[in-house]
Amino acid sequence: MSSEGSRGRLAPIASQEFRRACGRFPTGVTVVTVLDARGRPHGLTVNSFTSVSLAPPLVLFCVGRNVSVIDAFRAAEFFGINVLAAGQREISERFARKGLDRFAGVPWHRGKTGSPLLEGVLATLECAVFQRTVCGDHEIVVGEVLHTRVAEGSPLVFYASGYHAVG
Repeated sequence: MSSEGSRGRLAPIASQEFRRACGRFPTGVTVVTVLDARGRPHGLTVNSFTSVSLAPPLVLFCVGRNVSVIDAFRAAEFFGINVLAAGQREISERFARKGLDRFAGVPWHRGKTGSPLLEGVLATLECAVFQRTVCGDHEIVVGEVLHTRVAEGSPLVFYASGYHAVG
């Protein structure tokens, strides 16, 4: 049976109910970053990040089509994924806020692709845009991983609308 056929018989669930159910799946927390055409860094907190393929090495993240930095992501050839460590809740919250310079006071450097990479994170993945797809109120951005850096530590985890420690 096709998904279109099932939609005709069942009403979609409420947004709040959907968020609550998805919140029962623990995720890591990332900050996805790009440079705009003027070389200014932009980023946002994302927990909709996953690996897609080993050959070629692909990852994806989802970004809301109405976020303030969407144009920078749409124009970017490269982007960075920064996997946050357990002690970086403040960075996660900062990059989730609207109306401020998210990079102010946050140590970062340009990676090999020029993507902004945050200091002190568990891992960075520098990616070239491989594919973009509009899906509902989000865009799915698939990237081919070109460079990585990994550090030791515990991850920042998001579960049931809150931050948690592993172990």
